[in-house]
Amino acid sequence: MAETSKHLIKPYKKRNYYIPEDVEVHCTAADCWVSFFYKVYDLSTLLHEHRGDPLCWPIIQAAGSDISHWFDEETGEPKAYIDPVSNMKVVYCPFGRYLHVPPIDPSGYFDTSFKIPWWKDEKYYIGHLSKKPRKIRLLNMLSKTDDIIEVASEETLEEILDRYLPYNIHAASYTWKMSGRALDMDLSLEENGIEDDSDEFKRLEIDDNMYIPTIHLYYNDDLTVK
Repeated sequence: MAETSKHLIKPYKKRNYYIPEDVEVHCTAADCWVSFFYKVYDLSTLLHEHRGDPLCWPIIQAAGSDISHWFDEETGEPKAYIDPVSNMKVVYCPFGRYLHVPPIDPSGYFDTSFKIPWWKDEKYYIGHLSKKPRKIRLLNMLSKTDDIIEVASEETLEEILDRYLPYNIHAASYTWKMSGRALDMDLSLEENGIEDDSDEFKRLEIDDNMYIPTIHLYYNDDLTVK
């Protein structure tokens, strides 16, 4: 049973946007995520289908990381270079040849049964990688708990609320405010007027952790569990 369970595909929370921290925790053969060009892919089923194949190992080694440097941004294909020994064009494979990459020697065995290489197969795509993760402070005005979480800047406050649920399962029972103004949960932080000043802090060589926007949560009367 233990041998079988380690190969089971693990469930996860589906999101429109992920932050690098979301990807990093999926770093095993049975639970393998990667990102490239601001897209996140769950390759767990791919590795499960090919388990035991040594061409899986380079992908497993990269699990939980961004592999944009493996690919050409214009073509979306793996980067290639001229091998100085064979003088042939070969695919750049930082951890060794991986699934769906042909061998250098054209006479070598190569399984061509796949229709689409995994890096172009949208069935593995699960969402966008945030182009700008940012931190926010959520101050519960009832319990006085103060939590700092990292979120995707593209997310709506409703999606951020979902990230906050592990800290407070009754988060949907609160009105979210800033400077006394109720925020629109269907809009992003920036759309709610909560600007991201981290670039300005960086320019001024100021630690952006010195100021993290604070959203105040005011308890309503119901105990809605989201």
